[in-house]
Amino acid sequence: MRILFASTGGAGHVTPMLPIAAACRRAGHDVLLVGPPGLAATAEREALPFAAGALPDEADTGPIWARIPHLSTPEAERRVIGEIFATLNVRAMLPTMRETVGTWRPDVIVREPAEFASAVVADSDGVPHVQVGVGLVSAQRQIMDVAAEAADGWRPGLMARIAATPYLTFFPPTLDAGHGPDPSPTHRFRVPESRPEPPPDHWPGDDRPLVYVTFGSVAAGVPFAAPIYDVALAAVADLPARVLLTTGHGVEEGRLAPPGPHVHITPWVPQADVLAHADAVVCHGGSGTTLGALAAGAPLVITPLFADQPDNARRVAAIGAGVAVGSGALDGTVDPADLRRAITEVLADPAYAGAARRVADEIHALPPVDEAVEVITAVGGSAG
Repeated sequence: MRILFASTGGAGHVTPMLPIAAACRRAGHDVLLVGPPGLAATAEREALPFAAGALPDEADTGPIWARIPHLSTPEAERRVIGEIFATLNVRAMLPTMRETVGTWRPDVIVREPAEFASAVVADSDGVPHVQVGVGLVSAQRQIMDVAAEAADGWRPGLMARIAATPYLTFFPPTLDAGHGPDPSPTHRFRVPESRPEPPPDHWPGDDRPLVYVTFGSVAAGVPFAAPIYDVALAAVADLPARVLLTTGHGVEEGRLAPPGPHVHITPWVPQADVLAHADAVVCHGGSGTTLGALAAGAPLVITPLFADQPDNARRVAAIGAGVAVGSGALDGTVDPADLRRAITEVLADPAYAGAARRVADEIHALPPVDEAVEVITAVGGSAG
C-alpha cells in the first residue's frame, strides 16, 4: 500500500508522525513524506522518501508574525491558524500536493491537524485520510474550530469531513481528560520505547537532583519568548541541584553564561536519555517535551509561552504531575523567584513524581505504535 504523510514544517508537527511512518515501512508499505523544504533534513535523517513543496512568501507571512506579540491570544491564534496554516500554507503547498497525489497515487493520506493542503487534495480526489494528533485533543479541536471557515473555503463542508476521519494520538486518556467526547474514532498508542543511555556526567561525584531545562527548538528565535532563558538561569542560580539547560541552535554562542558550576549549558542533548534520569523537567509545555517527560515518569515545571502550551500546563497541573508558572500570555513575563519556588516544590514533594509515574504506567499500557498500521491500512483498503 502507498501511504503519503503530510506535515507542516514545525518539529512539533512532524515528530509525532515519524514513528507511525517507520511502523508502516516495517510492515512493508511504501511511504512518502510531503512538506515544505525545511523537512528535507528530517526526511534524510529518517531515511524517508521526500517531496518538497513550497512555503508562502515572507512578504505575506512576515507582517502577520510581526503583529502576533501585540495581539490577544485568541486573535493571535486566529491569525496563525486561519491565515497562515489554513490559507497561505495551503496556497503554497497545493501545486506540489496535487502533482504528487496525482502521480504517486497514494492509497491513504496521513496528515497532522495543521496541514490542510493534503486534506483539500484528498477530498477532491477521493483519497481516504487519517489524522495524527500533535498535542491534546483540545489543541486539535481548537485548530479545527479556528480553521473551519478557511478550510471550507477551499472545499465546502471540508472540515466536517475531516472531523469524521480516524484520529491517532500518543496522548493517554488521563492527560486528555476534560475536553469532552473524543474525536470519533480515536485510537491511542504508546510512545515508542527506547533504550536510554546515561547522559554525560558534567558533575562527577555530585548526586544532587538533576533538573533538565529546555524550551524546545524555536523559543530562542522568537523575540517575545527568548527572555525565558534569562529567567530560567536566574531561577536556578543558587538551586541545590545539577542543572542541564539546552538552548536549541538559535542562541549566539556565549550569550548565556552558567551562573555556577552546577549549571551546564549546551545547544542540544539526546532528550530521551536525559528525561530517563531527570528528577524534574522545566519546560515551555511543548507537546513533545511534555509527553516525553511523563512517559519517563519525570514531573514537570511548565512556563507556557504560546500555542497549545497553556492547555498542556493546565492539564499537567490538574493531574498533579507538575506545576504551571505564568499564564502563557504572549506579553506575559515569569518571575524567576516564582519559577525557583515551583522547581523547589516539585523536587521536594514526592507526590509530583508519583503522579508522573502513574501517567507513565498508563502510557506504557497503550497498544504499540505498530498497531496504528492496521488502522491506516483499513482506511486505505476501504476506498477500494
